[in-house]
Amino acid sequence: MHSLVRALHHRVKDPVRVDSYYAPLALALHGRLVKPRPRAFVVGIQGPQGCGKSTLAAALVDALADIGHPGVALSIDDFYLTRAEQVALAGRHPGNPYMEHRGYPGTHDVPLGSRMLAALVGLGAGETLRLPIYDKSAHGGRGDRAPAASFRSVEGPKDLVILEGWMLGFRKVLDTELPDARLQAPNACLDGYAAWTSHLDMFVQLDVEGTDSIVRWRVDAERARRQQGLTGLSDEDARDYIQRFLPAYETYVPRLRDTPPCEDVVVIHLSPTRNP
Repeated sequence: MHSLVRALHHRVKDPVRVDSYYAPLALALHGRLVKPRPRAFVVGIQGPQGCGKSTLAAALVDALADIGHPGVALSIDDFYLTRAEQVALAGRHPGNPYMEHRGYPGTHDVPLGSRMLAALVGLGAGETLRLPIYDKSAHGGRGDRAPAASFRSVEGPKDLVILEGWMLGFRKVLDTELPDARLQAPNACLDGYAAWTSHLDMFVQLDVEGTDSIVRWRVDAERARRQQGLTGLSDEDARDYIQRFLPAYETYVPRLRDTPPCEDVVVIHLSPTRNP
């Protein structure tokens, strides 16, 4: 067994998941990382909330680091607006459920994310970078950017940077293609996110048929937070929150399947159990 696969099995206790797609993906990444590069290799992972993007990214980073490829994983969630900025945004779009809470295009600090990505890919030996953290438990589960004192410190250089997010790679559509006129505000913001996807060398799409699993996964995630003693949304609030995203999946995912944000693409179709 390849040492990378052994590292994954050591870290992830679901052998089916490891063998079915964690290991093949890790080996594919390893094949790209062994080639000399002047900067970090950047991978984007897209998939619906609760499908396992963060778990996958962390497992890949840890296992590849074990065999000599240091990396870092971050989420587009790290770049949400502060709570005060989000409240102000909602105030500018009264009655718009897509701009009321964090999540949709327009609710991120895109310039902050661009600066962090640019700094990460070029981080030199002995250089450090402080990465922002978003505290989802703040304000009753509505969230806020954590104080700067708690930001992550990352030391360079890195061979691998993984950026994951539910809407990573989505592209603006014509207003006439939107199922709800209130989506015009977040749709108009999507062009700005090209500043993030322009860094991608490889794109991994975790694709799911239908939306029933998406709702259930989000409810399960919030229950898990509460069981860990963390502040999380109630089941009712979690369903309300995630159902706001379903029109976006229905609008943007079909186009993403046809026009991914870079040429090196891996598509993994997930079942309701989060396995291929």
